[in-house]
Amino acid sequence: MDLRLALVALPILLALGWAGFNIGRAALGQLQLMIKRAGG
Repeated sequence: MDLRLALVALPILLALGWAGFNIGRAALGQLQLMIKRAGG
């Protein structure tokens, strides 16, 4: 793997991973709220 390619790809992958993590966490929070409302 070319070093320059790695230097370009790494921040992009980190940004995508961070965005995916935040979206997943928010989705889980919404899901838990829905389950609580349905259960209660």
